[in-house]
Order: sequence, then structure tokens, then C-alpha cells
Amino acid sequence: MSEIVNAVVVGADRLGNIPDLLKGHNIAIRQHISGRDPSHQKKTLQLPSGTQLLILLTDFLGHNVMKTFRAAAQRSGIRVLACRRSVCSMKQALNQCGYCEACPVERQRLSGQVRLV
Repeated sequence: MSEIVNAVVVGADRLGNIPDLLKGHNIAIRQHISGRDPSHQKKTLQLPSGTQLLILLTDFLGHNVMKTFRAAAQRSGIRVLACRRSVCSMKQALNQCGYCEACPVERQRLSGQVRLV
């Protein structure tokens, strides 16, 4: 079984079905930050320790907030995934970043147990 990846999600007030999708890809939401607080625009922002992935929901974030969180991730060597707040957009971003290998359907397909038509 794949190791669970700890993620911080930034953007949106509600996440809808995204936590379930991420759980299926072995990604645990360690913290959800709406990005509305003015302190989120500070240049010296630090992500929680143990964070392995930063997910930015771009349709709910201002440019300055995104820039601040990207810089914090870069300083810490944390991978950044940016997409809109929709399950379809999140799936596409996960596939592009290589996280689909962690999902159960993809593991079964790769092992030959499931054939996708």
C-alpha cells in the first residue's frame, strides 16, 4: 500500500467532495486554509511541519495569497498542485502530477487485475 501524503489545501470555504477524492489517492488533508485572512499575504508564511503537498484552489484565491503560499512551499521543498475547486479539475491535476498511481483503481490496473476499456 502507498504511503499517505499529508497535504495543506488553500482556498474556498467548503471543499465539497474533494476530501473523498484525495482520500482515494492516499492524500490526507492536514489543514484547510480559506486564504481570506489578510495575514495569508505575508512573505514569511510557514506551512505546517510534515506537509508534503500544497494544493491551491485557484478560483478562490487572490494572486498575492497564491504567491505567498507558493513561496513558502518552495522554501520548504514542498510540491505544489494548483487547480480549480472541482472534482474533475482535481482529478486532472492529480493525474498530471503523477498522483494517480496511488489510487486503488490505477494500482489494480497496473497489476493486471483490472482492465479499463
